[in-house]
Amino acid sequence: MTRILSLTLLLALSLPTLAAVLPKSSTVPGGVAIITLDSKSTPRPEVRYNKRKIMVQANATNWLAIVGIPLSAKAGEHSISVSIGNKEHTKSFKVTDKAYETQHLTIKNKRKVNPNKKDMERIVKERKRIRNALKHWRNQDDVIMELVPPVDGRMSSSFGLRRIFNDQPRRPHSGMDIAATTGTPIIAPGPGTVIETGHFFFNGKSVFLDHGQGLVTMYGHMDSIAVEKGQVVETGTPLGTVGMTGRVTGPHLHWGISLNNARVDPALFVKQKGAQ
Repeated sequence: MTRILSLTLLLALSLPTLAAVLPKSSTVPGGVAIITLDSKSTPRPEVRYNKRKIMVQANATNWLAIVGIPLSAKAGEHSISVSIGNKEHTKSFKVTDKAYETQHLTIKNKRKVNPNKKDMERIVKERKRIRNALKHWRNQDDVIMELVPPVDGRMSSSFGLRRIFNDQPRRPHSGMDIAATTGTPIIAPGPGTVIETGHFFFNGKSVFLDHGQGLVTMYGHMDSIAVEKGQVVETGTPLGTVGMTGRVTGPHLHWGISLNNARVDPALFVKQKGAQ
């Protein structure tokens, strides 16, 4: 019996571990680059891109760098630094340009387009909290990157749109808008920890989830929040409900994803219907 148990254990240890389900690769501004690194027989490397720490996961044979490419990235050759112990080398990857469409929106509350002095004081304080949440890093061996949609609704505005509010150009859309009626439940698309909540000037009532190794998801314009800072959630945990708080034209969820503090397209992480 002991020999059988020992043999079973040996066989289990000899099998490769299940590889992480990865986001779709899209080497464009706002996309994700998946770069093959050294053999998995070596220690987990430390990777940096633009001086920011990068997620490292594994497939059956190799370590992989999962790199978020910021919307501001220029087309051309980019590189990451890879460190294992005292040894360091670089690996290059190519970013291809992408022309995102332009979206014109009319906001009735003009302060949400041109804030007054008191509004700006609030916005400056809130930006610091938001930046700290989006650049958060937590060491974690395995990160679940195949996410379920956080709300049942229609995608009303896609990632990367060049937005013009009341004829005034603003920053590109850094998330995916999902239209749904006020009160529609919002769930966690994957396991994580709540690292920030609040009612922000532009984003309205919002929740930020840390999923590990620089993967952070954000939920904005909520009507209600059902979680609190520090709470651990699982896939499907209620986060709150859809609303129209902050700068909006109607009820919807703004779903954002930050990877190594770069805002990337949530569509690259969504589990496909029918996938096992």
